[in-house]
Amino acid sequence: MTSLYSNLIQVRDGLRSRSDRLVLAESCTAGLVAAELGQIPGISEFLCGSMVVYQTPTKTAWLGISTALLENPEIGPVSAQVTTALAEAILARTPEATVAAAITGHLGPGSPAVLDGKVFCAFARRSNSESSIKWRGYQLASPAPINNEDLLRRSARQKEAAGLLLSFIIEHV
Repeated sequence: MTSLYSNLIQVRDGLRSRSDRLVLAESCTAGLVAAELGQIPGISEFLCGSMVVYQTPTKTAWLGISTALLENPEIGPVSAQVTTALAEAILARTPEATVAAAITGHLGPGSPAVLDGKVFCAFARRSNSESSIKWRGYQLASPAPINNEDLLRRSARQKEAAGLLLSFIIEHV
């Protein structure tokens, strides 16, 4: 709990130091990052909101992510390309935000073997001329859930993914 709290405070302090306002597009974390940040008193000064775009059609309907990109078997919804598109799209749709972060991932069970436990984070910054974007892929350390009833392993993976996004945000604010 201490490191989570420390990360939350570091995100807030980083946003404060640059007078940044953050918006999130969360897929595999299902809003967990926003919920954790929401526990910090005064975070509303720096957190504009979060959109949970868990399902592929929602990514298209709410943020305009291309179905061609999402359905491309070599790219797909859990990829650097889609995650960066989510960050750029949520930033474009939130005029009061100066930065955006997004996350996608396969937490399991039943993930394709090559993508099991794979998570992508993206961070976009709006500037006067254009936005800049950074991304990184991670492999979760937590073991995959055994089946759909294995909520403990699923929850551990989701919390690990949320922690990775918070750490990624800290690097860029």
